[in-house]
Amino acid sequence: MEKGLNSDVSIEGFRYHLQTEDWGTDNPFLVSRIYKEGQVVQTVKRSYREVFRNGPSSTREALRLALRAQHLEILDLLISGQLPR
Repeated sequence: MEKGLNSDVSIEGFRYHLQTEDWGTDNPFLVSRIYKEGQVVQTVKRSYREVFRNGPSSTREALRLALRAQHLEILDLLISGQLPR
């Protein structure tokens, strides 16, 4: 099972790190954090209930796909300038 994803990107001379984690069924959230030069500048926290509005959240494959989708969405928003930097 994929527990988390990490990406590094440079934008306008600054280094950003994006980390997305699955906090597990005891704390059912997918959490993405954007770091700029080592400091957290943005956190996106979505509950399993929010992520899986239209279906079950218990399958490993569904969680893996949701984790990847959230990570890529936040990365796209960061790169395109739609999130505060």
